[in-house]
Amino acid sequence: MKLRIATCQFPVSDDIARNTRYVMRQMRQARKNGADVAHFCECALSGYAGTDFEDFDGFDWGLLEASTRRILDLARELRLWIVLGSSHRLTRGHKPHNSVYVIDDRGAIRDRYDKRFCGGDPAGRTGDLAHYSPGDHECLFEIRGIRCGVLICYDYRFPELQREYKRRGVDVLFHSFHAAHFDPARLALVQAAIGPENFRFNHGGTTYPEITMPPTMQAAAAANHLWISCSNSSARESCWPAFFVRPDGVITGRLNRNRSGILLSRVDPKQTFYDSTVAWRDRAMRGVLHSGRVVRDPRSTRRTDF
Repeated sequence: MKLRIATCQFPVSDDIARNTRYVMRQMRQARKNGADVAHFCECALSGYAGTDFEDFDGFDWGLLEASTRRILDLARELRLWIVLGSSHRLTRGHKPHNSVYVIDDRGAIRDRYDKRFCGGDPAGRTGDLAHYSPGDHECLFEIRGIRCGVLICYDYRFPELQREYKRRGVDVLFHSFHAAHFDPARLALVQAAIGPENFRFNHGGTTYPEITMPPTMQAAAAANHLWISCSNSSARESCWPAFFVRPDGVITGRLNRNRSGILLSRVDPKQTFYDSTVAWRDRAMRGVLHSGRVVRDPRSTRRTDF
């Protein structure tokens, strides 16, 4: 069974109605192009607190719910799965979750992934933790018989999450990012921290997201033999455009930075790819952290000898 994935990007903002129009337009375009599922970036519908808007004071949760329901209705009409970044309100004064809703082709919310690793200081005064409560669960689902999982942005720095999905039989990982909407001051600050003298050594990368995120996704795909859809916001300045990686770590498609678009990719579980770790990956996941057979030899145990 093959799976056709539309990895989507548009300039996410604090305007929920505008974000909704973009999402619905790209849903229609994705279906017209034959996609089975449309994948959107982190906080695509709600906007991203601390970046697209200052905080959740006065946030219009009613409009967000109404907009989500419109998207559910369109998913049912188009018979299209949606992997949709948004924010999920909690109760009793708790900060909301930074979430991705998994919406099936009948217009029902099948599951919700809540970002587990939110950036910020341990006291929760900075970064994501100033605005969001971290989640504590995986998100597993099947589309056309293919097992899928979800991660969000900063989760990429924790390979344990990707490995656990592989352990659970996941073949396709939807990773929603929001590495965008850098204003000139923030961009200059990040570039200064990297050091302009180092730009040429990092494939033209001038921000931490651009330098680290795509290569980490390629490494994660190759190490775990996963297809990975990487969506992003295209709001200026976007650090990198949405892209797709196949299980051998090769990027098979990439959109244009700072421009709206849809990248269509095909997953075929029967297709074979180079996989140098296939013989030892399962053993490594069981805690056997070497290949072959360990020998018993005194010259092996004396590690300070010639």
